[in-house]
Amino acid sequence: MENVIIIGTGAAGLTAAIYTARANLNPLVIEGREPGGQLTTTTEVENFPGFENGIMGPELMDIMRKQAARFGTRYQYGTVESCSLEGPVKTLTLDSGETLEAKAVIICTGASAKYLGLPSEQALIGYGVTSCATCDGAFYRDVPVAVVGGGDSAMEEATFLTRFASKVYLIHRRGEFRASQIMIDRMNANEKIEVLYNTVVEEVLGVEEKSVKGLKLKNVKSGESSELAVDGFFLAIGHKPNTDPFKGQLEMDETGYLITDSTKTTLDGVFAAGDVQDSVYRQAISAAGTGCMAALEAERYLERTDHA
Repeated sequence: MENVIIIGTGAAGLTAAIYTARANLNPLVIEGREPGGQLTTTTEVENFPGFENGIMGPELMDIMRKQAARFGTRYQYGTVESCSLEGPVKTLTLDSGETLEAKAVIICTGASAKYLGLPSEQALIGYGVTSCATCDGAFYRDVPVAVVGGGDSAMEEATFLTRFASKVYLIHRRGEFRASQIMIDRMNANEKIEVLYNTVVEEVLGVEEKSVKGLKLKNVKSGESSELAVDGFFLAIGHKPNTDPFKGQLEMDETGYLITDSTKTTLDGVFAAGDVQDSVYRQAISAAGTGCMAALEAERYLERTDHA
């Protein structure tokens, strides 16, 4: 039986691994379908402390992985398909059919940004297509960008991007927004933002150049097609927390984010960190912080139970 199993290898999971490994808990990390998490789809990361000149996302995650391994972290490729988390022994079943047992579990499975699903969009993720204005907005100084979405997140992203971009096009497939009125008013008051209503994105241009050059658009009412020259394309159509294996066992909000007290879930010995329980900040550094917290909480839990 494992002392602690960490599910996920993003910033939260690898930070939790570093701390639990240094506490001699010999953690086992389940890597998931996307080892390294969302940062592996990001090119340059400039806002993670300690890297004065920035660092490539995949390189940052590789460094964190090696750091955790240096202290004894073990890695196992696979995804958790189902689990039983009640009681002192936690059981995880992987997609391979293998069953693992642990005294404590730290869930760091993250949240996946929703994309339109266009082949051209997928090909340019990290090369001008992104789902995080806070992470990447500063790369688009004095150039036009586009945001797609209709909720508060889209309003917030578009408004934030006006700090850098020369112009922000906000693309929405309907004739009105579902965002709160205060966010709509704030967006409308910004002269840098132009709204394209009743419009959908059919293609992201620039695949051959490996850099976003524009968008092919379609007006859903008139059927008219057009092209829009932009250097960046931001998706703000929501995130889906990766919590399906834990449904029915852990408390979640209406979207599926795990509800925690600090990093403690509703079951003893089960902790959660990073974007899987954070629908607000969704930053690598905040994920790393909660990964540290979850590791310390798990260590204290094991100390209590081992001496009970």
